[in-house]
Amino acid sequence: MRHLWSFLAGVVAAPLSWALIALGQDGSARTVTRWVELGTYNTANLIQATVYLAVAGVLLGLLGTLRVSPLGPLVAGLLLVAPYVGLFVDPFTVRDAVPTNWKVFGDPLPLLQVLDNGTMFLIGVLLLMATFSVQRWRQWPRTVTAPVPAESGVDEPTPTDWSVLNNPPEHDIHPPTLGYPEPDTAPLPPLPRRDAGSPTGSPWSAPPRSSAKRDDSADSPSL
Repeated sequence: MRHLWSFLAGVVAAPLSWALIALGQDGSARTVTRWVELGTYNTANLIQATVYLAVAGVLLGLLGTLRVSPLGPLVAGLLLVAPYVGLFVDPFTVRDAVPTNWKVFGDPLPLLQVLDNGTMFLIGVLLLMATFSVQRWRQWPRTVTAPVPAESGVDEPTPTDWSVLNNPPEHDIHPPTLGYPEPDTAPLPPLPRRDAGSPTGSPWSAPPRSSAKRDDSADSPSL
């Protein structure tokens, strides 16, 4: 299918580019000649001819560079080269077959001018050379989509490394510093309360009381 569309594009582009180039060359030549005769110029008079030439250049450029099918530039190149080659065989018959009284928007369409100065032959050869590109004859590579893996019920672990959080290092991970260490603001645990009768009591604590009572009558002298 792509060869058919390329063939139709080549059949349409060949005569259309011939007419656009003829209009652009004739308008540009007459404008510049008029400037020389008057000794002054107005660039606005050259815009119309420039537009014709630009459209023809874009048309031929797309036909010769787009990787659609080589059949289009091949057909267009043969159609543009054939009239000039016919000048070697029977130039008067070929020139008589070209219409000379056509007009486009009131401007004459000098198709013979493009044929006589060899512009058609030059463009036709350029299009024929575009068909020798090996890449144009290859088909477009098909895009292969990668298979999507099936989703499983098990959640895959994230690439985040949680091993450091689960098993923190024993050594201090704070960077070394030359300043004084920060004071420990955590409250100290309270000292254990010591009872008076505890053997581990302080030497300044009260002595333990004996459970046996002192017998004062034994110490007193008898009368």
